Amino acid sequence: MEKAKSIRWPRLLISIVVCLGAGGLGSIPTAKALKEWYPSLEKPSFNPPNAIFGPVWTLLYILMGVAAYLVSERGDEEASAELIRRAESLFAVQLGLNTVWSVLFFGLRSPLAALIELAALWIAIVMTIRSFAKVSRPAALLLAPYLAWTTFAAALNASIWWLNRDNPSAA
Repeated sequence: MEKAKSIRWPRLLISIVVCLGAGGLGSIPTAKALKEWYPSLEKPSFNPPNAIFGPVWTLLYILMGVAAYLVSERGDEEASAELIRRAESLFAVQLGLNTVWSVLFFGLRSPLAALIELAALWIAIVMTIRSFAKVSRPAALLLAPYLAWTTFAAALNASIWWLNRDNPSAA
């Protein structure tokens, strides 16, 4: 069981801002494509309204930031420095892959490339959760909604690719 410790607010806020910043980077290629390209694609019946994505991703990035903070704060407790470094490295990889997905899907307008990359992202998230669990169980649990949403996003991405596979603008 984790000991209660005082929250280091600046460190927590930095963890959250870094995650939101990754989301912000991903939104750069997304914004233009949402107006010009994405509306032209055929989408499955379970495609949520565009207005859902921003709030969901904002919440997920905040949860990721809190999870990263919890892992970083375990450095002086039971978890070894090596476990923490591994967990933080995996977290950085998945966060980078998360940003790259937006570039592939919206920036390059390639649902197929994004789907392939999403498989790597999904594996990286699972590995991160497993690694986080060795350091902080609450941190690992905070990533569960992210994995669930990414699983849904993979189904959505795959469906969009399939429905538009003959569309030259959706390479």
